[in-house]
Amino acid sequence: MRSKPLPFVLATLLLAGLAPAAAQQTASPPPPADVVKPGNPRLADLMEAAQARHIKLWFAGITGNWKLAAYQNRQIKTRLQDAAALYQSLPVDDVTTMAKPIAALATAIAAEDSKAFVKAYGELTAGCNSCHREVKLGFVELKTPAVNPFSDQIFEPRKIVEPKKK
Repeated sequence: MRSKPLPFVLATLLLAGLAPAAAQQTASPPPPADVVKPGNPRLADLMEAAQARHIKLWFAGITGNWKLAAYQNRQIKTRLQDAAALYQSLPVDDVTTMAKPIAALATAIAAEDSKAFVKAYGELTAGCNSCHREVKLGFVELKTPAVNPFSDQIFEPRKIVEPKKK
C-alpha cells in the first residue's frame, strides 16, 4: 500500500480543522426565538404562509377579485395574530401595528378601490419589512410581486354558480 505524501496529509488535516471555524465565523447567529411547543407551527412557517397570502392578495386585488382579496387579507391578519400569540419574543408593537395597513386594505377592498388597494398594499409590505429589520432579519425583504407563482389558481373574478339546495 502506497502512503500519501506528507504535504497532502498536512493540508487535509489543516483544512479539516479550519473548515468548522470558518463556517462558524461566516454563519449569522439565529435571532432569539421562543421554544416551539409541540403542536405549534414554527414562526418561519407562519411567516411563509403569510408571504404566500401576501402574493395572492396582490394578484386578487389587481385583477379585481375583491372576494378573494378580502379572504387573503383576513388570512394574513390571522397568521400575524397567531405569530404574536405564540411567539412572545416578537416585537408585538410591530406585529400589531400591521393592523392599520390590514384595515386600510379591508376598506379599499370593500370599496373595490384599486388605487387605495395599491397604496395600502405598499403600506402592508413596508410594515412587514420594518418588522423583519426589528428582529434582525432585514435580509428577508418583501416587495410587490412581479410574477405570479400560483399558476394553478384563477385570480380573475368569475361568476360562481352555487349548487341549488334541494
